[in-house]
Amino acid sequence: MPAFDLHIVFDCADPDRVARFWMAALGGYDFPFGVPAGFATWDEWADANNIPVGQRNTGRTLVDKDRDRPDIFFLQVPEAKQVKNRLHLDIKVAQGLEGADRRTAIESETDRLIGLGATVAERLDEADGYHVIMRDPEGNEFCLA
Repeated sequence: MPAFDLHIVFDCADPDRVARFWMAALGGYDFPFGVPAGFATWDEWADANNIPVGQRNTGRTLVDKDRDRPDIFFLQVPEAKQVKNRLHLDIKVAQGLEGADRRTAIESETDRLIGLGATVAERLDEADGYHVIMRDPEGNEFCLA
């Protein structure tokens, strides 16, 4: 059986905003290329190429240039998120930690992500350890563990 690449895709209303959140949240990710030579910003490039303002934020891509993590795509869709995700990301910020050390590491990252625009959905202290369920700026659930 052939091996396949894996890409993660988020449907969202504002691809630029959600991509920038996840870029900061995950660390190590960046946009695949910079602004074209001769232009100070992407909007300047888009103006020069007659791209309508309404078509400039239809998608974004993040790549990890240093490690072998999947590319992440953010695609603009017209509908808002309706229900709980059936799939979510777990961000492992407390690997190898237990008890108070685990809780401290997770809460520290929770605070950082709130500063980036995330919200807390629920804090859980379960048999497998403490973790926090959060939502990104558009309400997509993810866990800190």
